[in-house]
Amino acid sequence: MRRLALLALMTLSGCGLKPLYSGGSSGVVAATLADVTVAPIPGRAGWLTGNALRDRLRASGTPRYRLDVRLDDQITGLGTRRDDSVSRERRTLRARYQLVDLSNGSVVLDQSARSDAGIDVVQSEYATIAAENTALERLSGIIADQIVTRVALYAQRRASAP
Repeated sequence: MRRLALLALMTLSGCGLKPLYSGGSSGVVAATLADVTVAPIPGRAGWLTGNALRDRLRASGTPRYRLDVRLDDQITGLGTRRDDSVSRERRTLRARYQLVDLSNGSVVLDQSARSDAGIDVVQSEYATIAAENTALERLSGIIADQIVTRVALYAQRRASAP
């Protein structure tokens, strides 16, 4: 068993995989994430997504980068009942974001993120609104995770570039 574990470790070291957060909180990726400030994002979805981004980035000190995010939040009815009322909805949150280098104003990362959630529409209007709000909170966190991961990948690539 011990030999098998040793063999697995040796093969992994030769495959070129490198941990994204190597160096921990003093590593290049963590330091870059801490240098990112999030520009204000309008609306309720923007407030939720901005807070989720700030929680994940943990910015400190003077920022080197600014993250500009534009959100598109839509709710679409999917299923219908016999009385033509909607029985199911899909909430989609899309984010177009740019990472701007504050030293020269250049855009170093320009991408998008997307996630959606299904919502059952029930007889209680309060329950449906609560489900829509819960979906927005969950989607904001998912979008923030996607953005932070892509910024971290950018930081790793920039650090390993010659």
